Amino acid sequence: MSELKGGYGGVFEVLSALLDWSDAGQTGALVTVLQTWGSSPRPPGSLLAIRRGDGKTAGSVSGGCVEEDLAERYRRGELADLPTTVDYGGGSFGLPCGGRLHLLVEEPSPASLKPLIEAIRGGRLLQRRVCLNTQETSLHRCVQAHEPRWENQTYYQCFGPRWHLLLVGAGPLADALGRIALTLEFRVTLCDPREGFDTDVDGVLLSRAMPDDLIASQTACERTAVITLAHDPKIDDLALYAALDRPFFYLGALGSRRSSEARLERFRSMDVADSALTRLRAPVGLNIGSRTPAEIAVAIAADLIGTRRQGG
Repeated sequence: MSELKGGYGGVFEVLSALLDWSDAGQTGALVTVLQTWGSSPRPPGSLLAIRRGDGKTAGSVSGGCVEEDLAERYRRGELADLPTTVDYGGGSFGLPCGGRLHLLVEEPSPASLKPLIEAIRGGRLLQRRVCLNTQETSLHRCVQAHEPRWENQTYYQCFGPRWHLLLVGAGPLADALGRIALTLEFRVTLCDPREGFDTDVDGVLLSRAMPDDLIASQTACERTAVITLAHDPKIDDLALYAALDRPFFYLGALGSRRSSEARLERFRSMDVADSALTRLRAPVGLNIGSRTPAEIAVAIAADLIGTRRQGG
């Protein structure tokens, strides 16, 4: 049994807002960060939705000042002949961070949004292309996710399963890490079959399944991280044993160096290959001298970010 506390955010939130507005008979614009220079708050691929009637927004392409100006210009009808590009930074509209933004503004049709939302929900990858020369938008299947790119007046962006963090073992550390991961646009699942172990973090999916069964059911392994936090070998080892031979992009286990070495010896006695064990980050997280649950969560989150950015 599982229950969802909260919902999706980030890309899913932006696309869903546009679709909801369209279903209500309201027009909305989709703004995408194409390129950045200098210190910019949001990376390429970041999305913003703007409702024409009242300028309401979802998502973000900057720290707030750009969103406000874009919403007002769109509401007044100053952004025409969509899709088009808009620049911020330098000239009369300087950014507080000193950077520059090159943005794509368009009004996508509901028919083009629904497949993207379905891909995110269903764990499939779709590449969206927007060509400014022809003003055409198209969707294409893609085998492997790639970073957004802008070249020859055409923008390419992959949509599909969100980055997923699967935590095994409830407790203060799982709650602290779950909160951080949600702000990093991970979908977060907390698995703990033990009675009385719960979470009150909005946005976290709580599963009472056995961890090996839940891990075996995961499909988008290349975009999923598995971290065990239960302090109970019967729970942690069950999860790790199921995960070691699957291509999760990050695999970590909480524990001291001594307990981590003991865990490795247990797996070796079960004929787990050393090549699989080298993938296991144990003790999990960067060595920053962390002691409290919040500090340990920061150390783990920092390692997750680095691994995600570096491709594993």
